[in-house]
Amino acid sequence: MSAVPFKNIPAGIRVPLFYAELDNSRANSASANLRALVIGQITAAGTATPGVPAISQGVGDAEVLGGPNSMLALMTAAYRLNDTFGEVWYLPLADNGAATAAAGSLAVTSSPTASGTLSLYLAGKLYPVPVLPTQTAAQIASAIVAALAADATCPVAAVVDAVTNTKVDLTAVNKGPCGNDIDIRLNYGGARNGEATPAGMAVTITPMSGGATPPDLTTPLANLGDTTFDFIALPYTDSTSLGEVAAFLNDTTGRWSWAQQLYGGALTAYRGTVGAQTTLGTGLNDQHTSVMGFYDSPTPNWIWAAALAGAAATSIRVDPALPLQTLALAGVLAPPVESRFALTDRNTLLYDGISTFTVDDSGTVRIENLITTYQKNAWGSPDNSYLEVETMYTLAAVLRQMRTAVTTKYARTKLAANGTRGPGIVTPNMIRAEIISEYKRMELNQGWVQNATAFAQALIVEQNAQNPNRVDVLWPGTLVDQLRIFAVLAQFRLQ
Repeated sequence: MSAVPFKNIPAGIRVPLFYAELDNSRANSASANLRALVIGQITAAGTATPGVPAISQGVGDAEVLGGPNSMLALMTAAYRLNDTFGEVWYLPLADNGAATAAAGSLAVTSSPTASGTLSLYLAGKLYPVPVLPTQTAAQIASAIVAALAADATCPVAAVVDAVTNTKVDLTAVNKGPCGNDIDIRLNYGGARNGEATPAGMAVTITPMSGGATPPDLTTPLANLGDTTFDFIALPYTDSTSLGEVAAFLNDTTGRWSWAQQLYGGALTAYRGTVGAQTTLGTGLNDQHTSVMGFYDSPTPNWIWAAALAGAAATSIRVDPALPLQTLALAGVLAPPVESRFALTDRNTLLYDGISTFTVDDSGTVRIENLITTYQKNAWGSPDNSYLEVETMYTLAAVLRQMRTAVTTKYARTKLAANGTRGPGIVTPNMIRAEIISEYKRMELNQGWVQNATAFAQALIVEQNAQNPNRVDVLWPGTLVDQLRIFAVLAQFRLQ
């Protein structure tokens, strides 16, 4: 038998002369394509099939698939502001048949005494409405409706109230709780942007409310099959939806299980006070879901979720271990200064499973610390092992690279005891050497792990005692950390 491990050229061939077969087991250096998934509701104008995933095929296709003013289209636009290049898929959802739509209103209670512009913000978008002292309240209400109707991407339907004629009734185009997060306000830009309610004019705002019952996610998530999705933009924060996503991703039967090995994480956002954030966060304990907490931003929480997923994806694709802190969230409007969480509040939230952000002097929202909601182990004791999002994505990257190495080099080999030599034979010690070599590459080339010497000393690779065709490995790797805290004691001197 030849010492060259041919797989296809027969040993007994006598016909001359030259024969060649290919073996790529030492050539594979490919990495996984990290896809993003935008989950969002569509309208009747959308052409997508609800519950069936579809790949993004160009600019504007989300408006066709979801409808131009659908959650899906608006979330995709926010995602693309932050990730202009990566592969994106959609999971279009129809409104739940039992859902109700959120509704709100603007009532013009007095007409202006001077010309000006009503700076109306709806879902974080500015709708400037010019007004004149000659206009009646009813005419201004009609002007507001016209301004909103002129925007095909406006997420609400606006009509003049048939009873008063001076009030604008607003209804979310997508039913369910996400409509409640459509913010209505005036003059967000403030005096520095020249925004002020015209003299003599008064408008009473009734916030959006009453939206209930999100779509069921179980079947649509199952329809994703075995396609990997590392960044899932999740618009929902109700307990049912979060539970469905947790089951979809979990370590036992979900995407992080030994049987699936698909990995991925869900990124969402929640509007609420510090107390409300703490209530939500302490009720969760999932290492595969992250919740960005905010209060009083004009931007809906589902737009925050999409922007967060896009910003995270752009960095993690380059290096999963690189900290995400300071990344900007494009397309998200910061809460007013008085509504931003103080340092002590943000520190509390980071102990309660809620991620935090900061706002720079330009008003740009930036990730401060993106964490998972995992806080306690199975015994209820505090546990920070899965705290950081970077830990989860680095683990996924490490496991995928190991899997690629093993399945490429040992897909068709014979297993023998240590010390055995021969064609096509691999031993536990040979596999051990390969794992150590791969670990060193992860340390030197990718910077994902550290301390290769200690790893080699603790690594165990052995042939299973009951099944001689199986190799068991204890992988004692140490992941790299992220520089988050730089503490200085300035022990100064005076001469």
